[in-house]
Amino acid sequence: MTRPISINNFGWVAFVTLTALGLIALAMIRPFDHDESQYVAAALLSAGGLPYRDFAYLQTPLQPMLLAPLAVASGIWVWPVLRAVNALCGAVMLAACYAAARQGGATARPALLATALMACCDIFLFTSAVARNDAIPAMLLAIALWLAMRQIAGTARPVEAVAIGLVLSAATAAKISFALPAAAYGLYALANRDHRPALLALGALPAAALMLWLYAEAPAACWFGVFTFPAQAPAEWYLAQGMPAKLALIGKALDTIKFLALGPALMALVIALRWPGRAAAERLLDLMIVAGAIAALLPEPTWRQYLLPILPPLFIRLALVWARVPPGRGARIAAVIFATGGLAPSVEAGLRVLHGVPMVTVIEQGAALRTVFAKAGGVGPVATLSPQLLPAAGLAIDPRFAPGPFYFRSLNLLNAQQERQFHLISRNRIETAAPLHAILTGGEAAWMSGEPSDDQPLIDYAVARGWRRLPVPGGRLTLYLPPRRAP
Repeated sequence: MTRPISINNFGWVAFVTLTALGLIALAMIRPFDHDESQYVAAALLSAGGLPYRDFAYLQTPLQPMLLAPLAVASGIWVWPVLRAVNALCGAVMLAACYAAARQGGATARPALLATALMACCDIFLFTSAVARNDAIPAMLLAIALWLAMRQIAGTARPVEAVAIGLVLSAATAAKISFALPAAAYGLYALANRDHRPALLALGALPAAALMLWLYAEAPAACWFGVFTFPAQAPAEWYLAQGMPAKLALIGKALDTIKFLALGPALMALVIALRWPGRAAAERLLDLMIVAGAIAALLPEPTWRQYLLPILPPLFIRLALVWARVPPGRGARIAAVIFATGGLAPSVEAGLRVLHGVPMVTVIEQGAALRTVFAKAGGVGPVATLSPQLLPAAGLAIDPRFAPGPFYFRSLNLLNAQQERQFHLISRNRIETAAPLHAILTGGEAAWMSGEPSDDQPLIDYAVARGWRRLPVPGGRLTLYLPPRRAP
């Protein structure tokens, strides 16, 4: 028997509202992550061009195209706003998981408890507080699971099957790893015709059409950004750094356990394995958990954000288990311990506010950079491995550096002709590429603790040409500009 979902459930509404505010606050104080570089840059560049055809993008393209108008409207606040958007998506994901659990048969208490525990996972907190491409597809997956629970309960209208196809395909168009959960649900629908597979396929058409259009505009660049680079670049870089263990199976296994244990996800997985699915809802969730796990483990190496597709079906499943077998004292104690561990990295981030609020620092450094650039007579666009810093200064991004440090540090993925065709520059071809107009360094070295800086080839380029070195006040950023022309 399913439980009706009521928006008047005060506990649920209050929880989601407070969580949204908390996630936005966390997004403002979370330390800088250099993964954000290409997502901020792509959102801005998508306002005036197409991914792959006009600039390189190393993911599927929906997110920057979707957020481009907001990025333009945000002005110097682009980076903080994009972080806030992901925080709101995290809150919606929690609401959808709660609704799915209730629709699947859980009462309010276990549904709210399981949702709260998911909110304590470092996987969730990290991906909801940085400007990456994880929160939007995970939110869409959670919405799809809620609609799927309605299909199983027999309360859904036919149009909801179209909606499931739409949100799952959109999730895939935002991040390719969500293709496996989407495919898993498609296979489930084919085997269970009550899920209306034809309408499901109809809903997937818009996202498929978008992908086909962008592929037709730049086939080779699209294939490289979506498939070749993610498959080859990490192995090339980690092997070059002398870190093969990070790519080994034992390394992946240890990383996976570590990230799941930073929060109650590992505990929820053990409980799901202990209580095999009985009802159709639980069997579907088990299938989606397996699909999410495969999607998470395919990339090399394994990072916490890759495990996000597992969380929505896993914690909905936990709510359904606890609805029929309430947690005992041991489970409650374990939940508190794991939740504390999951919250610890975010608490640490909060304590760092004593040394400055990162998103405030971005705006302040942007103002300082804008002043230095204008006084020195700078002309853009600016080449930098930290393009996410440029919007706060109102400076244009050199499209060849849209992926931040990720392609630049590659060595043998493309030849020189392909780099020109795909709007890319690698560190070993910077001297032979089309001339640069301005260079900004220091973003990686200043804010990525423990990360080696990839800026040196840019610095060497500027020094070899006698460019002016202009430190940006208030931080470690350095601007390089060509010598002033004689009047």
